Amino acid sequence: MRIEAIQGDITTQAVDAVVNAANSSLLGGGGVDGAIHRAAGPELLAECQDLRRTELPDGLPVGQAVPTRGYRLPARWVIHTVGPNAHRGQTDPALLAACFTSSLDVAVAVGARTVAFPAISAGVYGWDPAQVAGVAVASVREFADGPGGSAVDLVRFVLLDDGVRAQFDRALVA
Repeated sequence: MRIEAIQGDITTQAVDAVVNAANSSLLGGGGVDGAIHRAAGPELLAECQDLRRTELPDGLPVGQAVPTRGYRLPARWVIHTVGPNAHRGQTDPALLAACFTSSLDVAVAVGARTVAFPAISAGVYGWDPAQVAGVAVASVREFADGPGGSAVDLVRFVLLDDGVRAQFDRALVA
């Protein structure tokens, strides 16, 4: 598995799946979540509303992941995961790691060989970008060494901010 970090817009990535740093409602929001919903179009919101009516009436729990179609995105799939919110006391790195590994499990299940991730929880959820980068890279490397690792060819961390990208670059060479 190749792992890389770039600065860019996750909604324009030509990958099989993009990971959405969603809120538990799955109904859109700000940051990456809002950008993905806007770029994918109203069909994404409709599918998320259907998930809430059927499989996830209480919302998506922190650390878990669920797929939807990508609609107007270049990616075929959107994998939604809810990162831990440090402002709410959710500071266990295992919760953050679960976002990455459960998203990769979903990627394997839907047949996605290339996956783009944002810096989950590094924005409004208050996690330090250096810690997010360390947990993200370690989680992906651990997944790559496991039984599902051979099913994913590329994990790309797509970061809006040059400073956050620098943290991921550091984590990748550590």
